[in-house]
Amino acid sequence: MAFDRAATLRQAEKLLRQGKLDAAIAAYASVVEHEPTDWNTANTLGDLYARAGHSERAADQFIRCADRLIAEGFLAKAGAVYKKVLKLRPDDERALLQAGELAARQGLYLDARAYLTAVADGRTARGDASGAAEIRIRVDTLDPNDYDRRRAAARLRADRGDIIGAVGDLREIAQALAHKSRPSDALAALEQAAQLVPGDDRVRAQLVYAAVEAGDFARARASATSVDELRTLADALDKHGRQDEAIETLQLVARLSPGNVDLALRLARTFLARGDVTAAAEFLSPEVARADPPLLLSAAEVQLRTGRVDAGLLSVRRFLDEEADGREQVARLSCRLADDAPEGGFRALDIATEAAAARSDWGWSVAALQEFSRRAPTFVPALLRLVESCLDGGLEPALYDAQLQLTDAYLTTGAGAEARTLAEDLLDREPWEIAHVDRLRRALALLDERDPDRVIAARLSAPAAPSEDAAVAATPIAADDELELMVVDVDSENSPHAVDPDDGYGEVDLGEIATAPALAATRLDMADMDLSIAIDDIAAPITAPDLDGVFEQLRDEVTMRSAVDAAEADYQRALVLQRAGDIDECVPLLLAAAREPAVRFAAASLLGRIFKQGGLTADAIEWFEQAADSPAPEPSAAHEVLYELADALESAGEPARALAVWLELQADAGSYRDVAARIDRLANMKARG
Repeated sequence: MAFDRAATLRQAEKLLRQGKLDAAIAAYASVVEHEPTDWNTANTLGDLYARAGHSERAADQFIRCADRLIAEGFLAKAGAVYKKVLKLRPDDERALLQAGELAARQGLYLDARAYLTAVADGRTARGDASGAAEIRIRVDTLDPNDYDRRRAAARLRADRGDIIGAVGDLREIAQALAHKSRPSDALAALEQAAQLVPGDDRVRAQLVYAAVEAGDFARARASATSVDELRTLADALDKHGRQDEAIETLQLVARLSPGNVDLALRLARTFLARGDVTAAAEFLSPEVARADPPLLLSAAEVQLRTGRVDAGLLSVRRFLDEEADGREQVARLSCRLADDAPEGGFRALDIATEAAAARSDWGWSVAALQEFSRRAPTFVPALLRLVESCLDGGLEPALYDAQLQLTDAYLTTGAGAEARTLAEDLLDREPWEIAHVDRLRRALALLDERDPDRVIAARLSAPAAPSEDAAVAATPIAADDELELMVVDVDSENSPHAVDPDDGYGEVDLGEIATAPALAATRLDMADMDLSIAIDDIAAPITAPDLDGVFEQLRDEVTMRSAVDAAEADYQRALVLQRAGDIDECVPLLLAAAREPAVRFAAASLLGRIFKQGGLTADAIEWFEQAADSPAPEPSAAHEVLYELADALESAGEPARALAVWLELQADAGSYRDVAARIDRLANMKARG
């Protein structure tokens, strides 16, 4: 016969109301026996056992009831039932443990500690020190946010010999404290762990980072051993304005990882910024130079400024080895050095002009030397090289200007003999130019000539040396000759070449000048008529290239070439990524490369194929069209792009546009692949409407 739970419960309640406690207990007990999961009836039965004075039975019934409540997730109710158990059995360890864990799971840490501490005290009383320590560890780890108690628990674990467990707890504590922005407390926990396992690399590394966060750089430095740890420390030191310590730490890192080019670059730049080229040189390896050639030029500038010319020139040569088109930058460097280190600046420029001369680029050399000499007008070696470059390049007008500058430099530096030679040459060429007379006078004065004016007058009245030009000048000019001389009347008082009798040059005897046979007629006319002869149309000066203009043109060429090189590099990187299956990184590089016309066909074609494979047909069509509109490296590549464009248009449901492309491809490539069949099929579709 089936058990009737409802009828039994009604009968039990009647018996209870009739005062028949034992009979009621029996009835409730039968219900619990048939349905052990009925925790409500079990709880009632436990209460009745307690009323009847059956404490043990009551406690057992309450425990069964509480366990069932825990299983069903009713923690608060289970806790209340365990309190009933503890009233009956105050020292029941299982009940105390369960009550403590239930309280902890509900966040009632004070209650939990009370229950578990009672257990620990009981074990201590029984002489179970190990068991008591286990419970006390649990007491201290109840609240995950009570880090002091958790650290105390770790100490207890260590005392019991559980070093691994203690260290694990301390590392977790440190990590939690770090997340709560308590770096000092995190460091304290890790210090405790490090004392337990001084050779543990994981603890040491975590301690380094915690010390950095806490600002305890001395502790971090004492513990850091790996490259990553030391770099983290160096970055923190630099951030806190402790650059010397940061650099010292980075130097140690560099010694630990000698092949680290990025680090070497960083150190080299740092030392160069401080002007310490000797320290920077330690890190300016060929690999670093290739990574950042301008860094070599920065080193060269510091070296040349500080008189270490040989080292500086070596840096310049290494720079030009890495940057074949870097002569403009070297020229600018030399111009920066012209004022306070002209020797080093000129020798650096000399290296660049040698490179230009090897290409017969005399215009560039002359322009660069002119700019340097403008900034260092008395530096004779540069002017000598300028004259030499003008001669080598056949730049006659620039040569004239260079000789003027060189003459003035000789005069300024007291080189009288050299100045005299050039001044005489200039005066022979332009005897009417008073400035040349003055240059020769000053040169003669430097040579202690007692009567400079007599020497000058003799020079002016001497016959011209026989030359091709002189022969032409001596040839009589017939009236019917077609040669025209451009003679312009100039007021003698306003002429820039007129001789003022009061300016010190009046001592020159024009009568004596006029007696020179070769130039008599011309010079007498000049004296009588006070004319200036304009020869601009006969020998128009060729202006030497302007340095800024030359540099600007070079910069434009370099910029254009750099843009193409950058686009090519992006495309090559994209190819590698695409072959590796990294499409997300590949596409941005292709988009950047496609902006450069020289690379657009290849980049756009590949973008079209990538989007087509990814099911993005509209995007694929757009990029195939861009590729089709760009110059292809060869006809077959253009045919392939048109084929893919037409195929994509068909896939996108655009037969009319596809047919147009197929026809264009057929007209250009003839019987290419299955183009004819494609055209027939689309034409038939169009005919069917």
